[in-house]
Amino acid sequence: MTDTATRAPRQHKVDTVAEISKRLQSADAVFVSEYRGLTVKDITDLRNSLRGSGAEHTVYKNTLARFAATEAGVEGLNEILIGPTALTFVAGDVAAAAKALRDAAKANPSLVVKGGVLGETILSASDVAALADLPSREELLARFAGALQAPLVKTAGLLQAMPRNFAYGLAALIDKQAA
Repeated sequence: MTDTATRAPRQHKVDTVAEISKRLQSADAVFVSEYRGLTVKDITDLRNSLRGSGAEHTVYKNTLARFAATEAGVEGLNEILIGPTALTFVAGDVAAAAKALRDAAKANPSLVVKGGVLGETILSASDVAALADLPSREELLARFAGALQAPLVKTAGLLQAMPRNFAYGLAALIDKQAA
C-alpha cells in the first residue's frame, strides 16, 4: 500500500496547473461562476455569448485551479473555488464580459457569479455586478469624444457669429443709407 502524499502528481495535472497559472497571469480579469444545473446547451450558449467580448469560459477541477492560483500569486481566489465552478478568462473589455455573464445569469438562474479577480484585486459577486453596470469601452470613448468636442463647437460658433453679425449690421446700414 502506497502513501498518497508521497506519490508524484501525474504529468497531465502538472501541465493543467501550469496552463491555468499562465492564463491567470495573462488575463485582464478572471470571473468565477457556479454552473450547477446548467445543461450542455446552456454552457455552449454562455461560451458563445462570452466569446464576442473576448472572454473564454472554461471548467477546471477546483483542486488544480487552487494550485494554479497559488502558483500565479492570486491567493484570494481559493476561497471562491468551491463547488462546481468555471473560470471565465477575459482578454479585452472586462465590463462587456461581466455584462455577458450577468445577462446569462439572469436568463438562467442556475448560473451564479461568485466573484473573480481584476488585475491583482479580488472581486466579490457584487463587484462583478458593478462592473457589468459600467458602460462599454466604445460608449465611454464616445462620451469622452463628445466632451472634448463640445467646447470646440461652442468656440467655433462664437467665432462665426462675430463676422456674421457684422455682415448683417453692415447690410442693414447700407439698406438704411439707400433708403
